Amino acid sequence: MCFLAIPHGRVVVCYISSWAVYRSGAGSFSLKNFDPNLCTHVVHAYAGLDVERNTIKSLDRWQDLKDNYGLGGYEKLVNLLMISMGGWNEGSVKYSKLAASQQRRQVFAENALNFIRRYGFDGLDLDWEYPTQRGGEPNDRENFVQLVRELSQKFKKNNLLLTSTIEAKQYVIDAAYDIENLTKYLDLLHVKCYDYRGIWNQKIGFNAPLTGDEVHNVEFTIEHLLALGAPPNKLVLGLPFHGRTFIADSIFYTRIGDPAETSFSGPYTNIDGYIGYNEICTELNAKSSFWNQAWDPEASEVIARMQDGSKTKVIVYDSTRSIAAKVRYAVQKNLRGLMASSIDTDDFHGNCNAEEETFVDFDNKLRTPPPIQGKFKLLRTINNAIVAAEDEIHNS
Repeated sequence: MCFLAIPHGRVVVCYISSWAVYRSGAGSFSLKNFDPNLCTHVVHAYAGLDVERNTIKSLDRWQDLKDNYGLGGYEKLVNLLMISMGGWNEGSVKYSKLAASQQRRQVFAENALNFIRRYGFDGLDLDWEYPTQRGGEPNDRENFVQLVRELSQKFKKNNLLLTSTIEAKQYVIDAAYDIENLTKYLDLLHVKCYDYRGIWNQKIGFNAPLTGDEVHNVEFTIEHLLALGAPPNKLVLGLPFHGRTFIADSIFYTRIGDPAETSFSGPYTNIDGYIGYNEICTELNAKSSFWNQAWDPEASEVIARMQDGSKTKVIVYDSTRSIAAKVRYAVQKNLRGLMASSIDTDDFHGNCNAEEETFVDFDNKLRTPPPIQGKFKLLRTINNAIVAAEDEIHNS
């Protein structure tokens, strides 16, 4: 078995957060940190919607464009390069209004094509968060299909990719997406199989459980999408390179489901309730004697706990073992590939310790790669686990 950069035929979609360059200290991620050999597709997140001109616009002109002495980041990326449009901060309302107007859809499709050509992208990813939600309209579900159809007609003629990144929760899927018809026009469907639970639930929960927790898990989401008519060869399973944080008002042993009204942030990302993998391993390595880590075999996630005065800090996150387990599931379901969200919170400096148990859940007769040293441990795990999972199936 040979573990090279991309030694397989599946897609590995790498999200890059454009704002990561502004993080402090060792958390700052720029394109010089990027190893393109580990990805088949790169998604630059995010661009926005110019509602006046019905076109795509850069949300950070100095970083993205060469105009007015900008850095020209769009032109420095390689591989199959996508621009992702939308994201949480863009909201839903203006996309709802765009999709509702046939005239605006047609103008947008032409302008989007021109934008993609101008900056040398290979395609467009639509991350509307979310149709019918957050001020959207019930007709968004059908209008989104029409928007995708009109974009697809333009893009296919020009050999460009069209993808969409969608929410994994069942209630959003059922309300927002006509999966069967969307996948007729999309090349790939990136499924955000994470953020199932967080501090917004006011209790400790799994971020991205593989199984369990009723409908809030990876297996349920994928099975549900397949039942709705999504072709396996268009599904890309999204993996979190971040964890979720909680603070429990107790020094006693805390469990999943226990109350947690507050949380904490990582030192670089500075988002309450959120912590990057690079921040997690730095924290765990610095205070290894204080943190207690436990593997949950049903969720395939790690729960880390540390007493902090009269409270307990909790981090629920994906280790390399977690990533490998989900990759194995994706290969078993013959999905098109995996999405890394996002590589700017991977261990891109190589400061984290190698994890010894990455492939412990695989067939013990399989020759698996050694623990990963150096940079991008989670991203490298995706590629290695694809090969290992395919070999496991081949040898079974």
